[in-house]
Amino acid sequence: MPVYQIVVADARSPRDGKFLEVVGHYEPTTKPHTVSINKDRIAYWMQTGAQPTTTVHSLIRTTGLLYEMRLKSMGRSDAEISAEMEKWQERQVARRQKGLLVKSRRRAAKKAAEATAATAED
Repeated sequence: MPVYQIVVADARSPRDGKFLEVVGHYEPTTKPHTVSINKDRIAYWMQTGAQPTTTVHSLIRTTGLLYEMRLKSMGRSDAEISAEMEKWQERQVARRQKGLLVKSRRRAAKKAAEATAATAED
């Protein structure tokens, strides 16, 4: 079962070479996939100039860390940030539920089309 580490590495290091720090883990086989990260350390490394890969950027984005960092850079207070993050979490849950609903409707339509095609062949 694949489990991936999210690491901070020097750009000059080889892909499977030495790294500076493990900042999280990603488990793609769980439903929904599991991302566990150390938000403080990722924020620190990004503020010191670290550039995440495309994949790691999307994983960090799903946790809301990038939005939280943006709110901090805008000078929002901790109370405002926590309120905004709660709203963000609610929007994410609604988005996931909408996606599941669309997926189930597509499956039902596909089954109906297959059943219609099967009865038309008989």
